[in-house]
Amino acid sequence: MNNKITRLLIVGLGSIGKRHLKIANELLPNVKIAVLRHVSCNELPDLKIDSCFTNTEDALNFKPEAAIIANPASYHIEIAMLLANAGIHLLIEKPIAHNLHGVAELVELCQKRKLTLMIGYNLRFSPSLIIFKDCINNKVGEKFSIRTEAGQNLISWRPGSDYRNTVSAQKKLGGGVLLELSHEIDYLQWLFGTVVWVKSHVSRQGNLEIDVEDTANFLLGFKKNKNTKEIVANVTLDFIRHDATRQCLVVGEEGTLRWDGIKGDVDFFPANGDSWEMIFSEKPEQDLTYKEELKNFILCVHDGNKPLVTGEDGLYALTIIEAINKSSDIGKVVYLEKNMKVVQT
Repeated sequence: MNNKITRLLIVGLGSIGKRHLKIANELLPNVKIAVLRHVSCNELPDLKIDSCFTNTEDALNFKPEAAIIANPASYHIEIAMLLANAGIHLLIEKPIAHNLHGVAELVELCQKRKLTLMIGYNLRFSPSLIIFKDCINNKVGEKFSIRTEAGQNLISWRPGSDYRNTVSAQKKLGGGVLLELSHEIDYLQWLFGTVVWVKSHVSRQGNLEIDVEDTANFLLGFKKNKNTKEIVANVTLDFIRHDATRQCLVVGEEGTLRWDGIKGDVDFFPANGDSWEMIFSEKPEQDLTYKEELKNFILCVHDGNKPLVTGEDGLYALTIIEAINKSSDIGKVVYLEKNMKVVQT
């Protein structure tokens, strides 16, 4: 690949950090790769690493041109600001942070320094979701409603590890179903545009031993054009269901379009039809979307173009999450201003 990167830093070596390291080794064989982690470097996984650091000073002395931030979300902004101030391009795992504190400042800093800031909502690189997006625009006609659900029982999510010790289960690390499954929030605004209001109920419904929400049910109201009806998405996210699910359904004038993100299927039930028609079916290899994400990041570092998922997108998703939490707290609809700040009715 043609790029300006000769040294890459990966921050964090949990499950997602190891995945990024494996993919970076595969796609960037001539790039020196270092890891910054909070525990000793004495015991490292069987992966190619040129250097390992446990403090930021040594990591900066490595002089990376780019970094992948894959530590817990509650630590993202602190390390991202440090690296951005050193002129380092950033790919930050989703979510961009665990709350809004400092996020706008990071986005502004990267804009000012002309740094690539990309957020790891890798579902946008899913071939089936890309097809689904195209079919929404060309197949369903006028859109009437949207239904989205995603969930998997947290106990079976990462086999071999105690779910109670994972990032997903801990508030202090940026866990909870809204942040962990914020892919849905990101891709819905990518598919359907600006969210202008939310109404929600966020809770712990299951018996998991966690200190974060395991279930979120909410409505997203999208900005309407002069000649269209208001479109509302009904969204359910959870950590408790036993049948792993990721689906989106769009009901339109010309029929119903369905995306299954786990199977990689896109199906259409035409108006006046009597059965589902398969449009696309291709379950991607496990790392495909992460590979395409890294390729996009490297290309943007090289040519200066905007990545598919920008820092502003990450800020926007987190703003919607804040509105969802606030709506659940007060039991009312919460509106979002044009500047993406949350306002209460």
